[in-house]
Amino acid sequence: MSKSRALTTWPLRIATGAFIINSGMEKLGADAETAAQTHGFASAAYPFLADVPAEEFNKALAIAETVIGAALLIPGVPARVAGTGLTAFAAGLVGLYLRAPGLRQEGSLRPTPDGIAIAKDGWLLGAGVSLVAFDRYRRKHR
Repeated sequence: MSKSRALTTWPLRIATGAFIINSGMEKLGADAETAAQTHGFASAAYPFLADVPAEEFNKALAIAETVIGAALLIPGVPARVAGTGLTAFAAGLVGLYLRAPGLRQEGSLRPTPDGIAIAKDGWLLGAGVSLVAFDRYRRKHR
């Protein structure tokens, strides 16, 4: 594979990986109040999470984000692997946006002012799907 083809996904991987790893690192240092807020927000969208203690949930989320961010930034991790992790994580965020009350205007996908921060995470889903699709295309056309 040519060097230019090998570098094709790196701008996308660096941008998303740095963003996600930063988010994960911030959550690792979160205090109990911040962990409770994050957990409460996630539990409103995904009720099965209500039984998980807030600090455990926050720690697991922080580790997951850090691992996904690292996978995106490590050159040896194939695009399909990093993209699959990113897609799964981003699908959870999009689900959060669609399920949590008060994030969307009634009867619409348009965000409320409170929903803008979550709505824009849809770009992560697009990035993950793009990485997986690129890898499939590249493998098919070798």
